Amino acid sequence: MAQKEKLQCLKDFHKDTLKPSPGKSPGTRPEDEAEGKHPQREKWASKLDFVLSVAGGFVGLGNVWRFPYLCYKNGGGAFLIPYFIFLFGGGLPVFFLEVSLGQFTSEGGITCWEKLCPIFTGIGYASIVIVSLLNIYYIVILAWGLYYLCQCFRTELPWAKCNQPWNTDRCIEDTVRKNKSLWMAANASNLNFTSPVTEFWEHNVLGITDGIEDIGPVKWDLALCLLVVWVVCFFCIWKGVKSTGKVVYFTATFPFIMLIVLLIRGVTLPGASQGIKFYLYPDLARLKDPEVWIDAGTQIFFSYAICLGAMTSLGSYNKYKYNCYRDCLLLGALNSGTSFVSGFAIFSVLGFMAQEQGVDIADVAESGPGLAFIAYPKAVTMMPFPTLWAILFFIMLLLLGLDSQFVEVEGQITSLVDLYPSFLRKGYRREVFIAILCCISYLLGLTMVTKGGMYVFQLFDYYAASGVCLLWVAFFECIAVAWVYGVDNFYDALEDMMGYRPNAWMKWSWTVITPLLCMGCFIFSLVKYKPLTYNKVYEYPDWAVGIGWTLALTSMICIPMVVVIKIIRSDGPLIERIKAVAAPVRGGASSRPADHRSPKELSYPLDPNGNKGLLMKAPTHTIVETMM
Repeated sequence: MAQKEKLQCLKDFHKDTLKPSPGKSPGTRPEDEAEGKHPQREKWASKLDFVLSVAGGFVGLGNVWRFPYLCYKNGGGAFLIPYFIFLFGGGLPVFFLEVSLGQFTSEGGITCWEKLCPIFTGIGYASIVIVSLLNIYYIVILAWGLYYLCQCFRTELPWAKCNQPWNTDRCIEDTVRKNKSLWMAANASNLNFTSPVTEFWEHNVLGITDGIEDIGPVKWDLALCLLVVWVVCFFCIWKGVKSTGKVVYFTATFPFIMLIVLLIRGVTLPGASQGIKFYLYPDLARLKDPEVWIDAGTQIFFSYAICLGAMTSLGSYNKYKYNCYRDCLLLGALNSGTSFVSGFAIFSVLGFMAQEQGVDIADVAESGPGLAFIAYPKAVTMMPFPTLWAILFFIMLLLLGLDSQFVEVEGQITSLVDLYPSFLRKGYRREVFIAILCCISYLLGLTMVTKGGMYVFQLFDYYAASGVCLLWVAFFECIAVAWVYGVDNFYDALEDMMGYRPNAWMKWSWTVITPLLCMGCFIFSLVKYKPLTYNKVYEYPDWAVGIGWTLALTSMICIPMVVVIKIIRSDGPLIERIKAVAAPVRGGASSRPADHRSPKELSYPLDPNGNKGLLMKAPTHTIVETMM
């Protein structure tokens, strides 16, 4: 009888508090109803729209140019041990938490926390700061890729020989390196020789200066490329999930076709087996180095695009009864599988290049921009039909980066629009807001397409969206859901949405494993911190390092700052204030439709008072548009 009474109370609660008004989507917030305005919240047109959008969002450049190098650098196959520990103990649990949280609340990356656990609304603000900074510099990579792609349509690849206007006297072609007598004679001159592809990258593409102190003028060819990719990004998201959900059918699938083509080509090259051996050969002794574990943890959080608010925003467009747990597991397998397979495509080509040059693979292995814009372009010049392979590679690079970029921007837009839905969802205001945000980001990004822009780019990459920031946010996400809202309460919500309770390892991860992994990796990252350098030669001045840490702290400070502000603005004794701002909003955090019925009775009915959490009490407040 007691169980039936609880279920009846639950039904009455949802009937009275959560029943949508006519024409109102479940995600519409209370203040909109009070104003008599009911802006509609979109939903994905199909399940495939959501799956491809998420796949496009986190299968990006890091899978191709970062994971393979980290695997090779950190002990080959042995690196997979810490990688999978962080994958199952941190990456997948946080990824599923964010997607399911968005689905549960039907809110973006900020307001979802205001509804679920207001005291930790700073998590949302921290995520938005990180993704806003990320969106400014990540798209610069696409500008470089577009520039390279345009250069591929010349009669001859401009980085193949030393006969270009930007080449110096130190430029040496590979034909000279293969001729031992010529190479020994060249070395006798005691000059530091460079390759044509390196000079193309540094002198033609970047026009790089001596340091960040000399920022130099804007390179207008790169500025034009940056403008083009921002315009494309705008039109991919300007109609919300209606446009995003359709664009990803191409941008999220075509790169996989290109990757398979490049993989087949790579493994059929001479020397490929040697490259693959270097990629996977296990060196278990490397596991004693804390940096290996730091690299594994940060790579997981980077590649799963978590702690950025984007996955929460994408999940918020799901229908309430959607089985996101199943899809999150499948998408996780796709993401990590793509990273692993990319290593074969990349290192088979590097093995071929090392054999052609007669050098060790360690001399040609690169990560990040060095791989995409120096090592691989150099390798294609040694293949038959180099122009074809260069075009395919840079198309793949552009599409991998493009869908990651516009999905992150979509997450940023959704989070901000959900702060002021009654204003920004009217008419064309959302489209205008997106255009303004893209223009501001483009103007800020111009600092990275100057002649000293590479130094600014590295500063953002090293600090603004660093692993330290992501680990900090992930730690508090788990604390907020598992310990403040209550992990049992959240599991009840998951059962209500999906009809069953996920495997208990998710619960244990959110409660214990993920916070410990995040905090341990966070502390080791600070202990092992090394000042930023460019090409391991140029050291950034102290003022530049100060700017970098300011970028990092701008996001991290949001969480404790909002906690303090929320407590100060509450009334009563301190402990009562904390309990008040830890409770969900009046009416509950759920976007559960009033007519929804679970496929089976809940083993633990949803408790609107949230009495299974550590600091929970009955909800006493409603969500408002101005959070702080």
